[in-house]
Amino acid sequence: MQSHKSSPHMVLTMPMIDVYAPANLFPAGTDGVLGKELTMAVLRAEGVASPGPFHLNNTAAFIHRMDPHSVHTAATDSARTVRVQVITPPAALTREGQRRLVKEVTEIVTKVSGDPTQASRTWVILTEAAEGGWGLSGTAFGREEFAALAAKAAAARAK
Repeated sequence: MQSHKSSPHMVLTMPMIDVYAPANLFPAGTDGVLGKELTMAVLRAEGVASPGPFHLNNTAAFIHRMDPHSVHTAATDSARTVRVQVITPPAALTREGQRRLVKEVTEIVTKVSGDPTQASRTWVILTEAAEGGWGLSGTAFGREEFAALAAKAAAARAK
C-alpha cells in the first residue's frame, strides 16, 4: 500500500459511497451498519490506518433502496443485484487498494444481506474524480489543494 508520507494529498481523502439495491434486499435497520462498514473498508483500502474526525465526517455512504421492480438485468425484471459505486479523489487508491476494496465491499454486502449467494450479484464500481474535480466547501480540490489541506492538518496536529 502506498504510504501517505510519500503522497501528502492522500492524507485527507474524502470518498463517497453509493449503494443501489432493491429495497427488500437488506434487512430493515441495517443501513447504518452497512454505511459504517463500507466507510471503514474504503478508508482501509486508501491506507488510512487511524481514521480521525476529518475522515469520518467527510466520508459519506448513501444507501439507495429502490423499488424491487426497478432493478433489472436482461434475465429478470426484478433482479437482486446490488451496485456499489465508490468515488475517490485522484490517486487515492493503489492497485492493491482497489483489489482489497472490491473484495471487502462484496463481503460486506453479502454479509449484511444475509444471503450467501449475493456476492455473485454485487457489482463494485470504483470511480476516480478528475484532477480538480473533487469539491468540498466550495473548493475544487486537486493535488495542490489536497497538499495544502494536508500541510494545514499536519501543522494543527503538531501544535
